[in-house]
Amino acid sequence: MNLPPATFPAALIPPRPRPLPGVLITPRLRLVPAAVSHADSVRTYLLENQNYLQPWEPLRHAAFFEPYAVAERLQGMAQRNITQDALHLLLFSQASDEVIGVCNFTNIVRGAFQACHLGYSIAERCQGQGLMREGLAAAIEHVFQNLKLHRIMANYRPENTRSAGLLSRLGFQREGEARSYLQINGAWCDHVLTALINPADR
Repeated sequence: MNLPPATFPAALIPPRPRPLPGVLITPRLRLVPAAVSHADSVRTYLLENQNYLQPWEPLRHAAFFEPYAVAERLQGMAQRNITQDALHLLLFSQASDEVIGVCNFTNIVRGAFQACHLGYSIAERCQGQGLMREGLAAAIEHVFQNLKLHRIMANYRPENTRSAGLLSRLGFQREGEARSYLQINGAWCDHVLTALINPADR
């Protein structure tokens, strides 16, 4: 028996995301998709900021900083960028080829959810200059306009006042608090839950 091909109303077919971006440009930054070729710069960034970032990240053992481990993680990031399971971006200043920060849109879920989680960090010497806000604003615009996601979720420890202020300025709304949410620096920590909705979907 020959059956006619299935057809679906256009409203039920999600828009096809646009291809991976090249480089996102802001007045002071270049946001570059992660690649193995950045391994040396990323390793330098991690080592220089190890003590500064330690209170806010999972416990990092010595092997985490080894060249092979950094390259292996970047290879995975590049692959997830291609499959659009995540978007991993490295922040460079316009004036140099040094990595000064990272932002990651991970756990991308399609279907009825159309959402992801946001994580980020910036070099200690670059704090307080508005660079993270500038970079995230450009990255978020890309995620909403080109990846067509509906919701970006970002969570932070209650004592991390810098992240609280940054996310608030970007328009994230507090949605609650999760007890013992993530193991950070060897201890299970509570986190504030926030989210930003794609303005095109409001």
